[in-house]
Amino acid sequence: MKSISKWLSEYGESHQNATNKKVHFICVPLIFFSIIGLLYCVKLTRLFEIEITLAHIMLLGVAIYYFFLSTPIAIGMILYSAFCLTLCYLIELGVGHLFAISILLFTLAWIAQFYGHNIEGKKPSFLKDIQFLLIGPAWIMSFLLKKIGFSI
Repeated sequence: MKSISKWLSEYGESHQNATNKKVHFICVPLIFFSIIGLLYCVKLTRLFEIEITLAHIMLLGVAIYYFFLSTPIAIGMILYSAFCLTLCYLIELGVGHLFAISILLFTLAWIAQFYGHNIEGKKPSFLKDIQFLLIGPAWIMSFLLKKIGFSI
C-alpha cells in the first residue's frame, strides 16, 4: 500500500492551478456529502433506536481505509463524516428531499470539478486509479490539518 504522502503527492500533481484547487476545496466535500446523502436514503435496520443506513456501513469501511493511511486524516474524516450524517438527519427531519438534494449537489459539483480540470489541463486523478476518489477528501483534510498544526 502506498504511503499517504505518496498518494497526496500524486493527487496534487493534477491540482496545481489555483482555480482548480478552489473548485476542489468546495466540490470534493460536497461530493463526499452527496454520496453520504444518497447512501443515507437506503435504510437497513434499527439498532437500539438508531436507524442504520447504507451510509453508516460505507463510512465504517472508509474510516478503516483512512486509518491505514493516516490516523490524523482518519480522525478528521470521521468528524466530517459525523457532520455529514447529522446534516442528512436534519435535512430528512426538516425540509426532506435528501435524495433530490444529494443528486443535485453531486451533479453540480462534478460539473464544476470537470470544469476545474479543464482549466488545469489535466485529467482527474481517479481516471488513473479509482482509489483517488478517496484520496481527494484526504487531500483536502491534509490541508486543513496542516493549517491547524497537525502533521499527517
